[in-house]
Amino acid sequence: MTTAALPDLNYRDLLADRLFRQRTILLTGEVDDAMAERACSELVLLAAADPKRDIVLYINSPGGSVFAGLAIYDTMKLVPNDVVTVAMGFAASMGQVLLCSGTHGKRISLAHSRIMMHQPSAGIGGTAVDIAIQAESLERMKRQSQEILAAETGHPVEEIAEDSDRDRWFTADEARDYGIVDRVVSSFAEIAPHTTAPRIGL
Repeated sequence: MTTAALPDLNYRDLLADRLFRQRTILLTGEVDDAMAERACSELVLLAAADPKRDIVLYINSPGGSVFAGLAIYDTMKLVPNDVVTVAMGFAASMGQVLLCSGTHGKRISLAHSRIMMHQPSAGIGGTAVDIAIQAESLERMKRQSQEILAAETGHPVEEIAEDSDRDRWFTADEARDYGIVDRVVSSFAEIAPHTTAPRIGL
């Protein structure tokens, strides 16, 4: 009888596993399909293991795919848990949307993080018909993002549209005042109590 060999885990895999056991997910780098697959899977697994304990998302991202970001956003809203979002370093574009979409009262920024809000962008090309279709799709995505930001920050959609027409940068305190985050913290204890959860396996 032979057993399947387990894949070798590198440092990043081991680190992610340790954090996962602490109900913590890192969203670092570009928001893409790979990030969405991992984040959505981990959110669902953690919710299934314990539907009441908080899940913490640390975000350090320049943004990326709107479609991948919306998959993460929808899963954050799908799970019954409170989702704590924490900006560390840089949360821009779709990273900023995910930051402000955490559970209200539990959206956090570290003191020196920078947050940037702007409208979605995409490369458009092809025939005239293709360009028209892509432009219409981009306009829908832009409106959808604006509606999410309006709902999460409490600002009217029209104000969000005006403020995000160009890159708008926020310090941590400015992001709090705008309604993107609720608190600016400098202590780990202010983010969430961390106790080791039972190991989750397949």
